[in-house]
Amino acid sequence: MANGKQKKSKKKIYIFGGIGVVIIALILFALFGGNKEEIVQVQTEPVAKRDITQTVSATGKINSEFKVTITPEVTGEIVSLPVKEGDLVKKGQLLIKIKADAYVAQQQRAEANLSSAKSSLALNKAQLDKITADYNRTKEMHIKKLASDSDLETAKSTYLSAVANYEGAQATILQMEASLKETNQSLYKTTINSPMDGTISQLNVQLGDRVLGSGFSQGTDIMTVSDLRSMIATVQVDENDVVLVALGDTARIKVDAYGDRIFKGTVYQIGNSATATGTGTQEQVVNFDVKIRLIDADPGLRPGMSCNATIETQTINNVLSIPIQSVTARSEDQKTDETKKDEDNSNSNVIDKKEKKATVTKPKEVVFVVQNNKAKMKEVKTGLSDDNYIEIKEGLKNGEMVVSGSYRAISRDLNDGSKVKLEEKKTTSAKK
Repeated sequence: MANGKQKKSKKKIYIFGGIGVVIIALILFALFGGNKEEIVQVQTEPVAKRDITQTVSATGKINSEFKVTITPEVTGEIVSLPVKEGDLVKKGQLLIKIKADAYVAQQQRAEANLSSAKSSLALNKAQLDKITADYNRTKEMHIKKLASDSDLETAKSTYLSAVANYEGAQATILQMEASLKETNQSLYKTTINSPMDGTISQLNVQLGDRVLGSGFSQGTDIMTVSDLRSMIATVQVDENDVVLVALGDTARIKVDAYGDRIFKGTVYQIGNSATATGTGTQEQVVNFDVKIRLIDADPGLRPGMSCNATIETQTINNVLSIPIQSVTARSEDQKTDETKKDEDNSNSNVIDKKEKKATVTKPKEVVFVVQNNKAKMKEVKTGLSDDNYIEIKEGLKNGEMVVSGSYRAISRDLNDGSKVKLEEKKTTSAKK
């Protein structure tokens, strides 16, 4: 019996002893392991002086600066088309000839009508001369009392009628001459010559096609003559960026067909009218046309090629700058201890209580500077930026090491006073 009791007593000691060891281990872990501060791995880059160029990016098409769309003014069948797409043409060179048979017939008819009107005018002139002489004689005889008042009135009426017929014949002559001139113009317009030196950049018709004149409608676009020696890029710039663009700004243009080759250009026209797409939807976009004249255009450039333009809107030299990803936005809690105490006061007015409970936050631009293996948060004032760097106007000194990566560390993990560990990163050479 005694041995049994001793065995049970030892068993309890082992059990309670094991439990005690576990509890002590948990306490030690909570005290030492649980309070272990997390170390954030970061990349750094020094604050340095650089040249910052602000840019605006846009996409568009390559076009010729000078081009003419050829549209006929008369209707008919194409009977001559001596050019093809891609041909070089000179000013005044024949481009197209439209069948002129109908217009020749109209010309002959107008000429015949004019001849008839001239003959009628001559006849009326002869009659007017005779009636004028008779009227003058009647007036003399009336003065001498040899003709009655009735004879004078009859002679005068006949004279005025003859004058009206003569003037009507003259008006008919003017009308026939105008009709003949119009017919001659239509006949002349059946032949279309090049209005400029250039290249047939687009040809929309073939020999034998029937084209419509633009007299009463839009007409047929026959072809386009372009001066490929002077090329431009017409790009669409967002409404928020177009205010940054000015005439004369330098632009770098990449044409899809030319790979990584960069063409230089200058802005020479900024559109005043907006072009909207997706109107009335959440995807609505408002752009403005900006035209860039290419300085070093290649002879192989063709109208309609896709391009991307980077317009340099402003440049500042030798200013403090840091990597653009180093700047992040943080909110600052403006709640005071007095406000917190008031929130707990149950006798406060409901409206006042709601106002005091509200936490006022102000987003601010901050960066993290590494000092003694710790991150120190500093508020900064920024300026212009390019694709890689941003100007620092206030808050940092030249040479300070700012955290430049990773994105997660900058945006989420780091706080003021966080311990950090540096990891290697390829740095970009700074212009000092």
